[in-house]
Order: sequence, then C-alpha cells, then structure tokens
Amino acid sequence: MKEQIIIPPSLQQGDAIAIVSPSSKVQHEYIEGGVARLESWGYKVLKGSYAYGAYGNFAGTAEERLFDLREALLNPEVKAILCARGGYGAVHLLEGISSQEIRDNAKWIIGFSDISALHAAWLRAGVASLHAPMCKHLTIEHAEQASTQYLRAILQGERPSYRVPAHSLNRCGEAHARIVGGNMAVLCGLLRTPYDLFREDTILFIEDVGERTYKVERMLYNLELAGVLPRLAGLVVGQFTDYKEDPGMCATMYEMIAARVARYNYPVAFDFPIGHVSENHPIIEGAEVMLSVTPQGVTLQHLL
Repeated sequence: MKEQIIIPPSLQQGDAIAIVSPSSKVQHEYIEGGVARLESWGYKVLKGSYAYGAYGNFAGTAEERLFDLREALLNPEVKAILCARGGYGAVHLLEGISSQEIRDNAKWIIGFSDISALHAAWLRAGVASLHAPMCKHLTIEHAEQASTQYLRAILQGERPSYRVPAHSLNRCGEAHARIVGGNMAVLCGLLRTPYDLFREDTILFIEDVGERTYKVERMLYNLELAGVLPRLAGLVVGQFTDYKEDPGMCATMYEMIAARVARYNYPVAFDFPIGHVSENHPIIEGAEVMLSVTPQGVTLQHLL
C-alpha cells in the first residue's frame, strides 16, 4: 500500500505567503521582486525576520534561519512558504523541524536546488511540496513567462500538464506513479539517512548545476549500487548547467546518463525544463503523475 500524501490546500485571494531564506544569503532586490510579484497575484506577503540576513555565505546563523522557517510553518495565517533562494545551508535545519509539525501544519514549501533538502523533509512527513522557481525568477522573468504562470496556477489549485519535444536519447514508454526528485548532489547527500527521498516505483526527476560529468556519474553509480535506479518507474532528466563537457569521459552528460540506465526498461525523458534555467517548470513533489514518452514528444501530467 502506498503511503498517503497530504496535498496542501489551494490558496485564496488575500492569503499570506511567507518568504524565508533557509540557505545562502540573498540579494535584497530579489526578495523585493518576489514580494511584488506575489502581491500582484493578490497575496499578502510576510517576510522572515532574517530573510535579508547575512552570516558568512548564509542568510543568517542556523538558529536564525531555523527560527524563520519554524515561524512560517507554525503560523496558521501563513498558507505557503516561498524560499528566497538555494545555495547551501538547508541541511542545517532538517533536525529542527519534526515530521509531525510538518503534517499538522501542511502547507506548500516552494523552491528548488538546495531546497531539495526541505522537499525531502516534507516527503518524509508525507506532505507534498513544490519544486519551483524562487524570488530571483519572480523578479527577473516577465509576468507571463510560462514557469511563472504554472506556479501561480498550482497555488490556485490547478494541476498542470507539460508537453516537451522529443529527444534523441529518450526511451519510449508510459508510467503512472508518484514523482519525486530535485538536485542530485543534495539528494545523494541524504541517501541512507532518515531524509532519503528515493522511493521504489516512483518517477525520479534530476537536475544539477556546476557538477562535472564524472561527478554526476559517480552519483548515478551510487544510486545504482544502492538499488535505486533498478526500481524506478521512470526517469525525467532535467537541466545540467554551468559545466563543460569533458572529452575524456567519451560521452556527453546526457549520453553518460543514458548509458547508466540503459539496462532498465522504464521510460526516460531528457532535456526536460527543470533546473537552474529560465524555463523551470514546477513539479509537485509526491504527486501522482502520468509520464508518456513517445517518438513525438513527452507529456508529464499531474493527476493528484
């Protein structure tokens, strides 16, 4: 029997969204841009006490960042939590919030990259979360940009379906399963811990930034040897950015990934718009989805 996943309620006009900075410090103009965008959608915005903070590379001490996250989670007025940015530091907060607190106060937490650690905590608690753009995106992208509008629609209760072009490395097939995933380096760092996000018979989506091909291959071997890759229902390969292809690997990043999963028979979709790019389509972590990979293209439909 599959574990039950709580889907946070949809937001209504006038609801409050908290902006917190659980990881690296943030340029102030991006927080202000995020506030402006959310307010333009009709939401009230509450900023964490330390959202603008700085402590070395971080947006505050671990205690300060945890304070803001807990305040947002436990405040009944707050209906969703938008993380200002990723970077590094969310792992510091994992043990400061219990699964029971997350379940008792089920609400969307929104972000990607380093925020994958918090998505793992939400999934451990049995609550869906939203792998989606953060404040920089909401500041620099225009109001009608696709990923921006998908985020707005999900908060309002809609469940999007994405259609992307075919890729030469795709493996055709269909899978109906729960979707989980995020930043590879963050999630692999949580493997075999209580916050291990990887599940049998799920569709896994992956992305990363600044990781060389051999490092990503090492992570995939880790997942293969741990028994994760053989037991997936499907794989969605997002964007791997800010790295140089290494001729010494005798394969591109995508070719290497395709080789690592070549022995399995589930559908695989490459070049999906997820990651550190402008087109970073929101994914509802823990939701039931239908993945269809055909010679004509790829469809990913949130079912819930």
